[in-house]
Amino acid sequence: MVKEMKPWWCSNKHSNLVAKFAILILLMGFAGRFLFFGSNWSASVTVDVEDTSTSEKSELQNPPVSVPTPVTVSASANDALDPPVIEDQLPQNQNESVSGSSDDASDGDQLPNKGSVKCDLFTGDWIPNPSGPVYTNQTCHFLEDHQNCMRNGRPDTDYLYWRWSPRDCELPQFDAPRFLEMMRNKSWAFIGDSISRNHVQSFLCMLSQVEEIIEIYHDKDYKNRRWQFPSYNFTVSITWSPFLVKADIFEDINGVSTSEIELHLDKLDSKWTDLFMGLDYIIFSTGKWFLKTAVYHEDDKIVGCHYCPKRNLTELGFEFAYRRALSSVFSFIMKSKHKGMIFFRTSTPDHFENGEWFSGGTCQKTAPLKEGEIEMKQLNSLLRAIELEEYETAAKKASENGVDLKLLDVAPLSLLRPDGHPGAYRHFHPFAKNNKAKVIYDCLHWCLPGPIDAWNDVIMDMLVNG
Repeated sequence: MVKEMKPWWCSNKHSNLVAKFAILILLMGFAGRFLFFGSNWSASVTVDVEDTSTSEKSELQNPPVSVPTPVTVSASANDALDPPVIEDQLPQNQNESVSGSSDDASDGDQLPNKGSVKCDLFTGDWIPNPSGPVYTNQTCHFLEDHQNCMRNGRPDTDYLYWRWSPRDCELPQFDAPRFLEMMRNKSWAFIGDSISRNHVQSFLCMLSQVEEIIEIYHDKDYKNRRWQFPSYNFTVSITWSPFLVKADIFEDINGVSTSEIELHLDKLDSKWTDLFMGLDYIIFSTGKWFLKTAVYHEDDKIVGCHYCPKRNLTELGFEFAYRRALSSVFSFIMKSKHKGMIFFRTSTPDHFENGEWFSGGTCQKTAPLKEGEIEMKQLNSLLRAIELEEYETAAKKASENGVDLKLLDVAPLSLLRPDGHPGAYRHFHPFAKNNKAKVIYDCLHWCLPGPIDAWNDVIMDMLVNG
């Protein structure tokens, strides 16, 4: 063996012994370095790990296709169910500080979030969802004909295979069994216009995959309805109140007006205020109806109108009325001492192109858009600005009064889904007899199943994580 290891520059046994002695001294030197400077070596590794986490944090600021999950070693079986606690690297629990431990959170009640900053659920992207919707028009019996796009013959189906993904946290899909368990002996109400009615259908369809629902009340026009999940003693209701304030509306079933709407901006609609204190959870909203011609009242006196050329009244504009009405609603809520949870849902944008519903407007997109590819229309932006301003003012006072008021800001994520409306397929097979038939498009309401189902994902996260 010695001969095989003999270096090229040694030619005799004496030289070989010298070489071996030199190698021994060299090895002892390395061992000493390891013993005396090991702590410095460990520190250099720590720095490398911290540098890596910083770069990963920067990468997460861009729209992700998916959020990478680090490999961690769990101390117990329960630890494997909790979000990984890696500071500044991946999302952590929303109610947990950076220095906190995931052990402080109740099992399953916290969702991953980035650091100690509350997740922005409303900034994100629509990403592919190969599993598709949790219900169809065959498995849910609460779909109104106008939103039943599958039944009405819509030929494309790609719009069904997307889900909403916030950019700085993971948003689990709606967990209907768990939701119903949380809602035992509770009540949930939707208050507003036809978009609220659209939403309650989505809500019921997702929950009805767990248990069949019993309808326990409806008025003669089926605008006010109430259902119950008997095993959970959980009730869900929809209250028709398109303005939220008192309104005298003179329209037939087709929306044809015989006179201007009379709006009492300082008086709330008793259809919902009479029920308010007995409800545990409430989602209220309004919006598009304020664009209609109307005469405005305050203190039982006419103060002006919006687009009433045949009346000798001051033109105040719909912005005036919208702000006053929302102010009245929020004032009532702030002073109510309500002990449940109240969501104010922002109004949703429409996607009519080349006109409006009454002037040949259409919506024929078949895929979601990315942020920056579409701008909100001016009217929608005006409504939204007023909503956010009034909410911000109210939220501070509500918190001081112990009222749990939350903003369900679905406008940004809805803006990116021009493909999600019924369009021509609000009608049953509109082109069956004539593929060039002229039909009225619906580019305001949402197909069911469709993008509106993602609103329920967001609601559950807000419910669970506060």
